[in-house]
Amino acid sequence: MSTTMDEESTAKPAGEEDPLAEERLGYVREVGAQAVWSLSSCKPGFGVERLRDNIMDTYWQSDGQLPHLVNIQFHKRTNISQIYIYTDYKLDESYTPSRISIRSGTNFNDLQELQVIDLSEPTGWVQIPIKDGNVKSIRTFMLQIAVISNHQNGRDTHMRQIRIHAPVEGKHYPLELFGKFGTVDFQKFATIR
Repeated sequence: MSTTMDEESTAKPAGEEDPLAEERLGYVREVGAQAVWSLSSCKPGFGVERLRDNIMDTYWQSDGQLPHLVNIQFHKRTNISQIYIYTDYKLDESYTPSRISIRSGTNFNDLQELQVIDLSEPTGWVQIPIKDGNVKSIRTFMLQIAVISNHQNGRDTHMRQIRIHAPVEGKHYPLELFGKFGTVDFQKFATIR
């Protein structure tokens, strides 16, 4: 794995991470719902709504030439600490991304490449920490995830889920302190919107 910033990429291997674990502990929050999402291309019925539906069996499928782009634009400058991408090489084979570029900026015209991640047959969640030098997060208006190449030289790509995390500032109140939300009535209040 390599980055454009002369430092080794710290993406964790697929399958070992659970993006919901840190959310439940109160260290991060998912901010993808606060953004406007767009894609460079998609097959009919396999668009951006498939990336955000929290169902691992659905996926975005691109339709066109590489690179395939996922654009995430925020209404205000937002802290971003990590990106989680769910892929499944066993199901998608040549549609699975093998090299991904993460870019950041204020709009399409000034995007700067933060890092390039090489993936080797990933199955499960891939965590990509987003840093600016020694700072543990970046503040940005826009993120772009670019699929540069696929396994087996595939043309189109599949991504099953993407989650964008922002650090929680101040006190952390993990839900586990308040017990397990086991009943249907309690599960309605398991997360704070």
